[in-house]
Amino acid sequence: MIWTMESLHFRGTIFWLRNWVARGNYSGEINGQELRAAAANVQPKHEKEIAALISSYKSLYSKWVFELRCGFGLLMYGFGSKKALIEDFASTSLTDYSVIVVNGYLQSINIKQVVVAIAEILSDQLKSRLRNASGSTPKIHQPFTSRSMDDIFSFLNGSNEEDKDCFVCVVIHNIDGPGLRDSETQEYLARVASCSYVRIIASIDHVNAPLLWDKKMIHTQFNWLWYHVPTFAPYKIEGMFFPLILAHGGTAQSAKTATIVLQSLTPNAQSVFKVLIEHQLSHPDEEGMPINSLYTICRERFLVSSQVTLNSHLTEFKDHELVKTRRHSDGQDCLYIPLPSEALEKLLMELR
Repeated sequence: MIWTMESLHFRGTIFWLRNWVARGNYSGEINGQELRAAAANVQPKHEKEIAALISSYKSLYSKWVFELRCGFGLLMYGFGSKKALIEDFASTSLTDYSVIVVNGYLQSINIKQVVVAIAEILSDQLKSRLRNASGSTPKIHQPFTSRSMDDIFSFLNGSNEEDKDCFVCVVIHNIDGPGLRDSETQEYLARVASCSYVRIIASIDHVNAPLLWDKKMIHTQFNWLWYHVPTFAPYKIEGMFFPLILAHGGTAQSAKTATIVLQSLTPNAQSVFKVLIEHQLSHPDEEGMPINSLYTICRERFLVSSQVTLNSHLTEFKDHELVKTRRHSDGQDCLYIPLPSEALEKLLMELR
């Protein structure tokens, strides 16, 4: 069973757009909808050759399964989206194993939630095996959500000498993606990969992705086997979560880009952002919303339980450049959203 946790780099699209501009169809600005429509009209080329290429990769599936059973991690690289290829491999060749999918192309990912999900799936798998083997009911342990990361890693790294085929496969699309590429997250992923009950199948697309890891992480923890598997497939799904850099940065596009980013955040984070929008719309002449005022309102609406929780939301907003800080005349730090009122109104409607 497969669990899922929840730019356009196609060269033909760029060539088509250049010709489109040269023919005088470019009026000075392109919105996101027009750009996506233009990309959708690009005719695929070399379909037979690409199909033959994908078929050659499928002949490697049995080898990849064997290498996972031997304790290696699989790292796929090459031009084109590898999402469909990896998911086809997981759905056809890893049917005897539990598989969890992490979409690294999302803007924000909670690494502890990922680790907890892996541990819960493994726990269910081990309980099922024990029940089938002895008929006894396993003991109920403390929930993984309330355990420390070290405790969870100890569980994932338990001895599986009796059954080396008992492991969870973790598929990570774009392990070099924006939600995973910070050093702390990569260290956690390396620890996950080194656990005896876990196998990693991942893809990378950034040319500098290997710089995320040191020698120990590559050869000892991830234990990568590198596969060059160019698919020449467009990054349709991955590209949905990034602003279109060729598109005009008008009000509608700014609101749309902000909406895409916010949709990758938690409902509470979205609600906190709504408070900022409402304040900015009702106080257009002020320099921003004081952090203390935001905290008070969020506490009253049960959106945050502490200043630490609010700060974590604000860090996400600042990382995605949704919110900026400036100093009020009375010396307080104030938060403001760098969008015009029109865009804020559109954004508020999108979030309702």
